[in-house]
Amino acid sequence: MEIWEILLIGVALSMDAFAVGMTDGMTEPRMKPWKTLLIAALFGVFQFLMPVVGYYLGAVFASFVAKIAPWLSFAILAILGGKMTLDFILEWRGKKEKEGGGTGIWKLLVQAVATSIDALAVGVTFLAAQTAQGLPFHVVFCSLIIGATTFLLSLLAVVIGKKAGNKFSDKAQLLGGIILIAIGVKILIEGLI
Repeated sequence: MEIWEILLIGVALSMDAFAVGMTDGMTEPRMKPWKTLLIAALFGVFQFLMPVVGYYLGAVFASFVAKIAPWLSFAILAILGGKMTLDFILEWRGKKEKEGGGTGIWKLLVQAVATSIDALAVGVTFLAAQTAQGLPFHVVFCSLIIGATTFLLSLLAVVIGKKAGNKFSDKAQLLGGIILIAIGVKILIEGLI
């Protein structure tokens, strides 16, 4: 496995985090800079940790991850997206006051886990590559490349989302909920195919 392949894996793994980060930015367009960095950091850290965990847990864990990862990611993102959509509908119908707090730390942690579960399987792939042909670097450094890629792309996504949220702030929560559900469905379909 070459370094460019690890970079491509990092980009591919970060796409779900990119979409969720953009959603976070859209639903909270006046987000403080520290929170923008926090979101990107959480996504990056989990995308770094999961391949390392997958690598060290090895083949025993691989079949389990492959079986439940799509379902678990789908469930988490569908619940988050469903709640956002329901909150929008209730606010729109005047049955619920608009929440001003934005995205809390627990929700961010759940999003980071949900978008990085598939990276566990990449860790097992790293183990197989190490055994067959070798990795260009130690698995921790390879995972660091993935985490850094995810951090940078997530940071960009939140910034783009904040700009879009300013333009579409009245519909951003609904759009964000639909996007989270769609990402969950995409992960599930890819996992089943």
